[in-house]
Amino acid sequence: MNSMRGQLFFGVYFLIFESLCPLVSAASVGTSLWGDKLLFKGPPCLWQLHPKVLVPALSELSVCTLLKLTHGTEWTGFVYKAPGKHHIELGLRGTPTELTTWLFGKAYQVPMELKLNEWYTVCLTWSDRDQELRTYVDGLVLETHLAPGEGLQNRLAPNGTLTLGVSHFVSVNGELRPESGNKLLGEIGLFRMWGRKWRAEELIRQNCAEGDVLSWDLQQWKYDCPPEPDSSLHCGWSQYKIKLWAFMNDSTDPENCSVPLEEITRTWLESVLPKNISVQNIVVSSPRPTCLLGNNAAAFQAQQPQDLGESTLTCDKCFSFEVFVKVDPATDVKIVQTEVTALLSLSFSLNFLTITAVINSIYVLPVVTLSGTTEPPTAISMASFPPETSPTLSVLTQPMSTTGKPDLTFAVVNSYKFFRVNVTLSLTGSPTKPHAVIESWLKEKLQVNKTMNVLNLIITEDISRNTENNNSESTFYSHQKQYYCTFHVREYSNKDVAEIELLIRAALTKTYENDFFTIQPLKVTIKHIEPENCLEDDMSTIYGRYIWPETFPHDGQEMVCIKPITNRAYRLCKLDIETDTSYWADPDMSNCNQVLTISDITNITVTPDNAAEVVDMIQDLVDVQLGNGSQLSSSELGSVMDKLSEVVEISPIEPVIGGDIVNIVANILLSETDVTPVANNVLDLTDRMGNSMEFQGEIANLKAPALALSMIDVDPEEFSGLTFGVSLTNSMNPEVFVNHSFVKKPFPEVNATISLPSELNNFLPTGDKNTTRVQFQFYGTPDLFQDTYLANATQSNWTLNSYIVSASINNTHVVNLEKRVVVNLSHVNPKKPEDKVQCMFWDFQKYGGLGGWNSSGCETRSISSHQTSCLCDHLTHFAVLLDVSRTSISKTDNEILTVISYVGCGISSIFLGITLLTYLVFEKLRQDYPAKILINLSTALLGLSMLFLLDSWLSSFNSYGLCITTAASLHYFMLASFIWMGLEAVHMYLALVKVFNTYVSAYILKFCVAGWGIPLLIIILVLSIDKDVYGSLIPKDNAVALQSTEPFCWLQDDVVFFVTVVAVVVLILLGNLAVFIVVLIQIKRMRANNLSAKGRSSLQDLRAVVGLTILLGLTWSMGLFSFGPGRVAMMYMFSICNSLQGFFVFLFHCLMKENVRKQWRTYLCCGHFRLTDNSDWSLSATVCGRSEKGNLINSDSVASENTSSLRSSTLPQNPHHSTTRGQD
Repeated sequence: MNSMRGQLFFGVYFLIFESLCPLVSAASVGTSLWGDKLLFKGPPCLWQLHPKVLVPALSELSVCTLLKLTHGTEWTGFVYKAPGKHHIELGLRGTPTELTTWLFGKAYQVPMELKLNEWYTVCLTWSDRDQELRTYVDGLVLETHLAPGEGLQNRLAPNGTLTLGVSHFVSVNGELRPESGNKLLGEIGLFRMWGRKWRAEELIRQNCAEGDVLSWDLQQWKYDCPPEPDSSLHCGWSQYKIKLWAFMNDSTDPENCSVPLEEITRTWLESVLPKNISVQNIVVSSPRPTCLLGNNAAAFQAQQPQDLGESTLTCDKCFSFEVFVKVDPATDVKIVQTEVTALLSLSFSLNFLTITAVINSIYVLPVVTLSGTTEPPTAISMASFPPETSPTLSVLTQPMSTTGKPDLTFAVVNSYKFFRVNVTLSLTGSPTKPHAVIESWLKEKLQVNKTMNVLNLIITEDISRNTENNNSESTFYSHQKQYYCTFHVREYSNKDVAEIELLIRAALTKTYENDFFTIQPLKVTIKHIEPENCLEDDMSTIYGRYIWPETFPHDGQEMVCIKPITNRAYRLCKLDIETDTSYWADPDMSNCNQVLTISDITNITVTPDNAAEVVDMIQDLVDVQLGNGSQLSSSELGSVMDKLSEVVEISPIEPVIGGDIVNIVANILLSETDVTPVANNVLDLTDRMGNSMEFQGEIANLKAPALALSMIDVDPEEFSGLTFGVSLTNSMNPEVFVNHSFVKKPFPEVNATISLPSELNNFLPTGDKNTTRVQFQFYGTPDLFQDTYLANATQSNWTLNSYIVSASINNTHVVNLEKRVVVNLSHVNPKKPEDKVQCMFWDFQKYGGLGGWNSSGCETRSISSHQTSCLCDHLTHFAVLLDVSRTSISKTDNEILTVISYVGCGISSIFLGITLLTYLVFEKLRQDYPAKILINLSTALLGLSMLFLLDSWLSSFNSYGLCITTAASLHYFMLASFIWMGLEAVHMYLALVKVFNTYVSAYILKFCVAGWGIPLLIIILVLSIDKDVYGSLIPKDNAVALQSTEPFCWLQDDVVFFVTVVAVVVLILLGNLAVFIVVLIQIKRMRANNLSAKGRSSLQDLRAVVGLTILLGLTWSMGLFSFGPGRVAMMYMFSICNSLQGFFVFLFHCLMKENVRKQWRTYLCCGHFRLTDNSDWSLSATVCGRSEKGNLINSDSVASENTSSLRSSTLPQNPHHSTTRGQD
């Protein structure tokens, strides 16, 4: 009952408004075809898609129409044909017993009997994903056909022609004409098209939804017979969106203007709309003093108060709003549109306010769901828009707009007046922020009455004048600074231009003074300007398609986001301070969600008009994708390159578009995307783009990170050579240099130059200056030039060691030049004396079109270790390659050696610390000389290991003094370590060879002076000569101990390194080796004379030899033999043995020493593992020495337990004592 009562209520309202307000009702109906049908009786009646309505390329689609047959003959429902084609791209035909659907020129028959004089809903759906064409009648699937697209482009051809009720053809003069035969005798209604394939259950809900590609509206059609109303075509719906512009003025009390517009709008709507229409969400735009006027501007003006144009009340304002309403029960769309439009077209007065709507701006649209609600809409027989539109450009043809219907044209009446003001002033005093002070003064003077706004303020200081004042004699307070101020003034009032200029001048010519500073205007110039409005801008973005309405200069617009509709997008019509013209700034879409993905760009049809938008969308999509991840997939990369290639092919390229394309390519190259499969396509793209670019002047440069292009139009008759150079900064931003002459020598601090000789004049095509173009390209990344076959070469292994630079001339193939092109390229890594470099060019035809490096026609001339010059007889992409087979070790080996060095030094540091702790804690262990020498050696090795570990970290601070200190300390501990190894050898020699009369007074003290003093003297000497020999560098191969490739604080001068490190180390190792040999001979002799020692095992002898080798540092000698085929293996052994030297010292001279283990067990163990300390240490040591007489392998220095000839002695002059010690 309620439902019937509600519909009856609407019917009564509808009849009343039809009778009382026929003009308003007619206007409210507008161009909507809801409730109307097309009648095809037999005489010619042609309904065709309006030529200005373009169907985009669709990779999926749905088409629905109402169809009624009145005669049992062959018929045509609709036919869509591609431009210039004769076959049916998409269509519906049939007989009374059969339906025929057409797609891509192929017909698919479906058995179906359609009764006469009955309405049927017929729908077709198709998608390139499943390539299934489905036919529905009244929501039931009749047939599914496999219907693949044509060729590689599986999409509906764009921009075609469409007719209803008859097929057609396009004549030679471009006129669309109907074909004879198969004309429909019947009726058609609600023809709509979507850019999405709906499922069966979704189609049932779309009966009341407007199409997002084609809608049921007169504006989209061209016809010669009018539609007819049909009361049987009801489309009940419950949810609508109302959009309109309205003017509000207050004729009584201006204080009432504080009431929010949302509240006023809600009061208005709830007062005029019927009770069964509930007002939901309201979004009101920012008010403005003037209103957008539709086509019926005169009618609107007539409805305004007579004094509207002269009103000065602050309440007078124009605003637009969107409101979501719910109709309960669901009512026919036609009735709702007609009644709501009629009700809102009347002026509304409430107490102090009068609100008048712009009639032609009223737009009532059925929507799928109300903003902020999730409940499904209520419908009688039809439903609404889909929950989400497909995120493709084709689907976004019905844009979000603040102007009502998409193609209504509104005239914007601008009451603002704009002025450009230049002020020269002097500022006396010393405010901390002079610019802020001046800005505050200007706004205070001009914005006091709130009818003026200061815009685009620029303040600059007259430095030359102020410097001159500084040189003159003046007191601190009287010191003046002069400033120039340039800005715009926007004024809204009824005053004329001359009066406003007088007000501005009067406000700015008065001196301002306070206790801290004085502002004295010196010169004021005012110019009245009349900037144009920002015109309506139809903008497609990755956030959807938006139509920004015509907007006043320096005024903002906000629009509802397509997704989510609860958020807003913002855009400013900016007034340029340089040119005094207005332009659209980039929109702020930060609150909107992305609805387009890279895979969707294949559905975009590129035209000369939308090329810039397409490139902008691709750039945004690539930035978003690379921001979310580190690379593009192969399919995404292919889609991007194909679409960019399409842009270059179809549209003329301007520098702005070209710059965007270069930025897209650069961003992809600098990411982790694998561009090898499309490398030649990218190079071809940039080459074609440069040749076809249109620009003013003779030269255009396009720059992006690691990429630069330079296009130069030359005059063949005046060409005398050309040189192009690029310098790449640390931030990878290239700087381009061009010289209109032939320059052989490279520019200073330039990474790449290419010089073209005057002989190229013979290759320049004849013609105008603007048609002969030389193009240079620079690539700061090698990703596009990966020759996969170089790594498999047997004789050499080449790698890129420079950036890539190229030159080309449009439509010309330059080869066999007598005077060669000169290419100077800086090396990425410095060339070593033994390295081989080769100039090569990128051969596109090599390896079956894959591309590769080729050295033919290029001569290599080495300039220095940092630069190579190439002389080539042709033009293409050039680079310098390095033969890495000549290098010492691979990158992988270098990284492994680095890890070994750091891990080994870390382990050594730990165990050297344990060794020192053991000998320092247990006093009994450090009573003899060998133990004391071992303590000093361990200290030096620990300092060397720790500094090596910390060096790179300390170097990262980029502190000059810290790096010198670190390098000098590392140098000191390295020298100390080797000198203490040498002192170990000296002690062994004295103990085992010079065993008689070898008493030395202050023995250990003299050793300490030598061990710690000699390195100190060397360091002081080096620092006094030149402290800058220490610094940060990348270690070279001669420092084989330092395998890290990170910055390292160390000796930078090779001479100092060889003299103070290599020479010292070699001399000590030679001496230690000699002592080692002598000691081994002495041990052998002693064993031969000692029968008890003959029973020793070979394992014990080996342990003794290894212990001596570690202690004397003989493993460092492996660095001297790191050359030849076994270089890498020797470097591995070198790194392992020497980085772990501290660990081996602990192992052989601490852990494996019996008296050390006894001390550990005595003081650190418990239970039956613990030993009792009940014997005298000296006695124990003597007994140990005598019980193992002749055993030379268990001591710190072979003889530490078997001889005491160099121990501290209290009776040095007793011959017997000395002899006894020597025998021991």
